[in-house]
Amino acid sequence: MDSEPDQVVEPGIAGVRVLPLRRHEDARGWLAEVYRRAWVPEAGEAVQANVSVSRRGVLRGLHFHRRQADYWCVLSGRAFVGLFDCREGSPTRGHRAELRLSADAPRALYIPPGVAHGFYAEEDVVLLYLVDRYFTGEDEFGVAWDDPEVGIAWPARDPVLSERDRSNPPLAALADPPPFRPAGPAAEPPGPSRPAPTGPGRGP
Repeated sequence: MDSEPDQVVEPGIAGVRVLPLRRHEDARGWLAEVYRRAWVPEAGEAVQANVSVSRRGVLRGLHFHRRQADYWCVLSGRAFVGLFDCREGSPTRGHRAELRLSADAPRALYIPPGVAHGFYAEEDVVLLYLVDRYFTGEDEFGVAWDDPEVGIAWPARDPVLSERDRSNPPLAALADPPPFRPAGPAAEPPGPSRPAPTGPGRGP
């Protein structure tokens, strides 16, 4: 299979990477390798994988984590992704990035801790996301999706939102921004597994 993805793209936020994935096709369909630990050496070991299903018109975000990194791959549909660098000390603090992920042209997206992220489902979307921390609910933070200071040009002005995302605070209320951690091998092991709380607002 693929030892390295082709033409890794850095969309303007330090540590964020878009990794094009190769499809191996034949008469039966196709196969793609979507993740290798070596592709994101600065991340911790992926310890949990989740699948998010979103109907067209849903917006999830903006969310960020202080410790957890995310690795996304759209399995079905097309998503408009918005990113914003909240990290204190980051060389790209205050920068935003916008891109699309589509199952028709598979790519993976690596999001380091402290980068706020969200997506708008332009079609029904099935998103696979890997994380390097077990979910406990203690590392979940948010910023208002439509904050003009963030300035993401979402494709819709009246998306379907969870109650959590509807009530996320503006960027100006972020009194203790997450720190920037320069890329390097992850030193901190993941915490112990705990049962995941249920309810709206989890994950992307």
